Amino acid sequence: MTALVLEHAILDGVSVPDVAVTVADGVITAVDPVAAGGDGSSTTVPGLTVAGFANCHSHAFHRALRGRTQAERGSFWTWREQMYARAATLTPDEYFRLATRVYEEMRATGITAVGEFHYLHHQPGGTPYDDPNEMGRALLAAADEAGIRIRLLDACYVSSGFGQAPEGVQRRFSDGDADRWAERVAAFDDPRVGVAIHSVRAVPREQLATVVKVAEGRPLHVHLSEQVTENEQCLAAYGMTPTHVLAEAGALGPMTTVVHATHLTDSDIRMLGEARVFVNFCPTTERDLADGIGPSRRLAEAGARLTLGSDSHAVIDLFEEMRAVEMHERLATQQRGHWSAAELIAVATVDGHASLGFEDAGRIAPGQRADLVTIDLDTLRTRDCGASAEAFVFAATAADVREVRRG
Repeated sequence: MTALVLEHAILDGVSVPDVAVTVADGVITAVDPVAAGGDGSSTTVPGLTVAGFANCHSHAFHRALRGRTQAERGSFWTWREQMYARAATLTPDEYFRLATRVYEEMRATGITAVGEFHYLHHQPGGTPYDDPNEMGRALLAAADEAGIRIRLLDACYVSSGFGQAPEGVQRRFSDGDADRWAERVAAFDDPRVGVAIHSVRAVPREQLATVVKVAEGRPLHVHLSEQVTENEQCLAAYGMTPTHVLAEAGALGPMTTVVHATHLTDSDIRMLGEARVFVNFCPTTERDLADGIGPSRRLAEAGARLTLGSDSHAVIDLFEEMRAVEMHERLATQQRGHWSAAELIAVATVDGHASLGFEDAGRIAPGQRADLVTIDLDTLRTRDCGASAEAFVFAATAADVREVRRG
């Protein structure tokens, strides 16, 4: 058993001083918010402590593009060609090493759980490895090496666009059809594996139901309406928006996370809210790729729950992702005060973990995993800011994380 006294801790969105926390076997067994310094047998943890962050949308191999795609003008689609070039050559050993570094960076910045959206499955040319899940196993091993909890979201990706067969590097992503994808996922036999639909352009409408069936009882994630072009092509192919296509297939529900959700109609927002989905925003990537600003507040008011991800890892800093949700709303509306600090902390912690199927993490409370992130309150950025939730969200950065404990 371990006894800690947290100098300041965020409990249900409020900063509380001198919080005693008892931990046994990596699980919090007691929380006393009136510790008054403890009894001398406890370890004092200076700073401001919160539950560990959940990074709910990661493409680990995109990290190799950091600092390499900023030199020219272009769009998401021109960036994608550079991403494909890197994906074309990656081996399982290289992927293990790269992902380990990515997850180590996450862990150092306060992220204790990651949702890895995985679609780089096969050898160049599309031939499966002897173990068809070798690339996925490399990611699981990397997470173990870095000491981070992972939900591997194995993505079905069988077409390069509406009615188009995979070509070039996309052959590495494709199992041929959803049935063969399902067979490969079934062979994985690892409880950490969840399910993903890459997008409605990458899984034909008539095959979506197969993925939904495999996803029963597991988290299901899907890229949704990141680009205007995607919406236009979907309307041309099916006569409905991507959100409506997913709804028709039974893919929307409280275990579903839609990623980006940037360009939505009023009907889309209502439908996502009524389905009680999670919506994952990745603000640093969405602005890096010039995607646009998604309607975070409207989605929340409709009934959806927001989560965060660093996606392409142009930046790995969940503090920046948190405050960007509010700052982007300010830019879009020319008004302040859309998201409170308490709400944004919940987005980064308890709601994020829930979207990955980790209901036992995200809060400093009995029965929760003892994943704790502490920031230093005496850095150049945090000094004189106080120990409030607002200081945590709007003043601190990943560089201010002084300690990460994982239960």
